[in-house]
Amino acid sequence: MRLVLINPRTPESFWSFKWAVNEILPGKRAVNPPLGIATLAALCPDDWDVRIIDENIEALPESIEADIIGIGGMGVQAPRQKQLIAHYRGLGHYVVVGGAAASLCPENYEGLADSVVSGEAEYIWPEFCRDFVAGTPKPLYRETGTVELCHSPVPRFDLLDLKAYSNATLQFSRGCPFTCEFCDIIVMFGRKPRMKSTAQIEGELEALRARGMRSVFFVDDNMIGNKKEAKKLFAFIGDYQRKHGWPFAFGTEVSINLAQDEELMGLMRAAGFHWVFIGVESPDPASLKETGKTQNLREDLLVSVRRIYGRGIEVLAGFIIGFDNDTPETFDLQYRFIRDSGIQTAMIGLLWALPKTPLYIRLERDGRLRDLEDESDNTRLRTNVIHTTMQEETMARLYADVYRHLLTDRGIATRIQNKLAFMGDAKQASNYSAGETLLLVWRLLSKGVFAGGPSRLYHFLRTLPLTRPSLVPTMLADWIVGLSMRKFATDHLWAAPDLLDSVEAALARTLRHGEVWISRQTAQLPSLNIHIGHSLNLAFFRKSAPQLSKLLRQSQARIILTIDTLPSEYRHHLEKLLKRLAKHGDRVFLEISEATRAHLSLDLSAFQLVTVRP
Repeated sequence: MRLVLINPRTPESFWSFKWAVNEILPGKRAVNPPLGIATLAALCPDDWDVRIIDENIEALPESIEADIIGIGGMGVQAPRQKQLIAHYRGLGHYVVVGGAAASLCPENYEGLADSVVSGEAEYIWPEFCRDFVAGTPKPLYRETGTVELCHSPVPRFDLLDLKAYSNATLQFSRGCPFTCEFCDIIVMFGRKPRMKSTAQIEGELEALRARGMRSVFFVDDNMIGNKKEAKKLFAFIGDYQRKHGWPFAFGTEVSINLAQDEELMGLMRAAGFHWVFIGVESPDPASLKETGKTQNLREDLLVSVRRIYGRGIEVLAGFIIGFDNDTPETFDLQYRFIRDSGIQTAMIGLLWALPKTPLYIRLERDGRLRDLEDESDNTRLRTNVIHTTMQEETMARLYADVYRHLLTDRGIATRIQNKLAFMGDAKQASNYSAGETLLLVWRLLSKGVFAGGPSRLYHFLRTLPLTRPSLVPTMLADWIVGLSMRKFATDHLWAAPDLLDSVEAALARTLRHGEVWISRQTAQLPSLNIHIGHSLNLAFFRKSAPQLSKLLRQSQARIILTIDTLPSEYRHHLEKLLKRLAKHGDRVFLEISEATRAHLSLDLSAFQLVTVRP
């Protein structure tokens, strides 16, 4: 039985760190591999032929030979996931869909896929496999019981091109004991954390060590949800690291109460954990009480963050603005806390109500939800929540302004200094060879620091920890993160609103009738639709390239490029155009016939391939 599992392209966001991955990190294409479908692959019968395609690091092939095509996806991937479902079903494939989005809302996929797998897969996926072999697959497989993680296998890491990712990924536990109103984790996984055994984790670490991976991200939504079991694991990992010569550097997600447990922090640091992601959400106690984030009220949040720094552990954090208690002054409060805490990877989002969460149920009951497209990325200038006192336009403007202040050269440098002032020994093994490290530093200097002129160079130099050289890697990493986030904000948050108008007008002036049809849609994200017909000349490629590049560089607009036919003499010019647009390829949607695509030598993995028509 031939099964192809597809991880759909993820839209660019702060989480993508696209500038860092593309411009700075040697040989990387994405941050994290798709752990979910690698685990699913391990649950298949031994005699099945399984292949994984991650659209974030490679283009989908022109044709796929498979008995089943499985398509996963989180909430932000749902639009692309649905495109792929329609495409492959249209080609006659049997398509099964799963992942976080389908697990939370399987009803959204009813009639779209042949089968929907909703919930944790350890029990229901083997059931689907048996039914498919028997010729009796059901339209819906839904996990309604409790999955014991002792039944979760070692993921099929051998099916992933792990070297293309910044991290490898593992999972120790599922579930979280807390009751944050906006969170969907307890809806999907429950409030009682379930854990794998240390023997299972050892097997997964061995599999990664054999493949030379060094940076590992435990994707648990709260790895210390059960502190007693977490301490046992960290002690075991510390012994494993010492036994094997410290092969790994770890990171994970935890709750802020880590800061009140000295033993737990000590065990984490001794095990080789160098960073944690924490849902800080808000420095305003009233907003935390409103959303049920009581674990963040035990002490001053700034004190907690600095105590974790003192253990030599970096803090990455998520923040939310838009609770009912929030006002325009909240944006400045968030800015000052992030500045003073020194958190560089500060993921701020406008409050977004995810389906079936307590927040969603409350706001739906009160008539306070906007009907927006299926997307759950809250690092955008919009929200599906109707605030009690603030207009959406005001929130969007103030939200963009927070990042405008944080991501200046001075803002990046000030946060680095505020962090390093409290940072304990952060020495860690490098994830790169000596040659790769030198290349990384040179790329940061040439493409990041020097490109910002004398002012950026000054701020960069003032952050050098000359008296504590062990902190230099932390300082360099923060500059990479800060400049990457600045690039995203420049492209997506601070764009000129009339740019689409000017580009459309400029293209219309240069093209003869019948060569290209141009239209636009602005329902959610502005899009420019370009349809190339049978009649064409070189003027299109020469005159459109700078305009389209400018549009992508200075706005969050998308380009939808449809090509009916392309004479051979124009293929080179098309490739030149696409190379120019490739840096923003996640917002370039290509619809090209298989015949045309077959004659292109360009790697199309940077782009969104919409419908590959015969």
